[in-house]
Amino acid sequence: MCTHAHNCVGCLSSRVSRRGFLATAGVSAAAMQMGLLEFTSTLLAGDTKPKSKPRVRLFFIRPKDQEKYWMSWPGNDYNADKRQAEFTRRLKRIARKLDIQLEVDPAALEDAATVDAALERMKQSPPDGIMVIQMHLSYWKVATDHFLKKRGKIPTIVFSQLGTSFTGHLQTARNLPNVCVAATDGLDWLRHGMRMFKTMADMQQSRLCIITGDKTYDRKLDVIGTTLHYVPLNRWVDELDKVETTEEMRALASYYTKQAKDVREPKPKDMLNAAKNYFVAKRIMADEGCDGISLNCLDLVRHRKVACAPCIAWMKINDEGGVGVCEADWNAAISMRLVSLLFEKPGFMQDPAPNTTKNTLMGAHCSCPTKLDGFNSEPEPFILRNHHESETGVSPQVLWRKGQDVTVMEFDGPGKIIVGTGRVTRNFDTPPEGGCRTSVELAMDNVSDVMDTKGFHQLFIYGKLYHDLRAYGKLAG
Repeated sequence: MCTHAHNCVGCLSSRVSRRGFLATAGVSAAAMQMGLLEFTSTLLAGDTKPKSKPRVRLFFIRPKDQEKYWMSWPGNDYNADKRQAEFTRRLKRIARKLDIQLEVDPAALEDAATVDAALERMKQSPPDGIMVIQMHLSYWKVATDHFLKKRGKIPTIVFSQLGTSFTGHLQTARNLPNVCVAATDGLDWLRHGMRMFKTMADMQQSRLCIITGDKTYDRKLDVIGTTLHYVPLNRWVDELDKVETTEEMRALASYYTKQAKDVREPKPKDMLNAAKNYFVAKRIMADEGCDGISLNCLDLVRHRKVACAPCIAWMKINDEGGVGVCEADWNAAISMRLVSLLFEKPGFMQDPAPNTTKNTLMGAHCSCPTKLDGFNSEPEPFILRNHHESETGVSPQVLWRKGQDVTVMEFDGPGKIIVGTGRVTRNFDTPPEGGCRTSVELAMDNVSDVMDTKGFHQLFIYGKLYHDLRAYGKLAG
């Protein structure tokens, strides 16, 4: 429950569609005229951009009369009418940018009767979420508490700007389901609050392709609503076998070869195979109507059914704002989808390996995104290596920024999130160390024994996002 100042504070770049252009121009010419990364991400269908348009209802807890601010917080110079107009303008701008339908109830809610009337109006068409703006210190018990207890189960945010709540007021909402109280200074947090509503709706509409086993079926996850779309493992092998080499594949292979800080083991043929994986993944996502993909890749590499694991493909898909996850791990996949939507940055799925002599946590894996600061950021430096366990194909060794604050999180089933924080102390080379190519060490916060760290395949994410994730979990149930 987030009730302190900044406890909720956190916070896909939109692309202009060029498919029409690509349909009439040669792909090689398109690649030269556009940045290659943008070119390849718009080449195929399988759009990872959010699809939902959630409805959010906006209410204001305040007295009708300005004179009631006399000798009370937030103060007699607090012009309630002007402040309400400012809140409304700001939230409408945010809603337009996030593709949210904002429904404003302008009435001043100051007691049980006005709250009941507002709730009755809302019953005619219940929204997906509720934003309550707290505008007076003295109206928690007579209006806010009454509103929260009678609103039903609709996810609700109470925004309390500095000067409109004390500790005792905030405590009353602590145990109410699907309620987040954001008590903070300033108005900047409102964008993140609205993004939480958008993310909840997008998670409900997301489809993730899980390629494993021998059957095709769908599984809709409880609580978050994401659909796991299972596809037989041989689908990947069949698609890879029939794909022909194209100029855009060569362009992608060339791009990463030139952008890498160093290329150690991979040969040009390996780079081309790595590029093919990306286009096969995008094709399957498009055919199956999915926003992300996770493959039982280890079995394919182990039994030599593929020449190259999809490590580079996952790196690029995650840098684009999609979901590319190893080992058919759906908990990691929904974790990646949430982080992508809520924070506009990718996570790094890793195998946790405690260093018991230093009480630090090492995380390593064969694929890692490079745009760790966000999808619009500059990529972190990377070295192109082969897949360490098999010495085949191409895997990136992404170099993490030393001293960087990091959040560790993972879904543990759809109703629970594991979360903690730390900071980067160093990167490892393999060899001399063992493990996967991207290998980074964290000094964990508030962990007396690193062997107590929970989960497997947790995400490492740039930034301190602990309170943001708690707030989202509280709101989303």
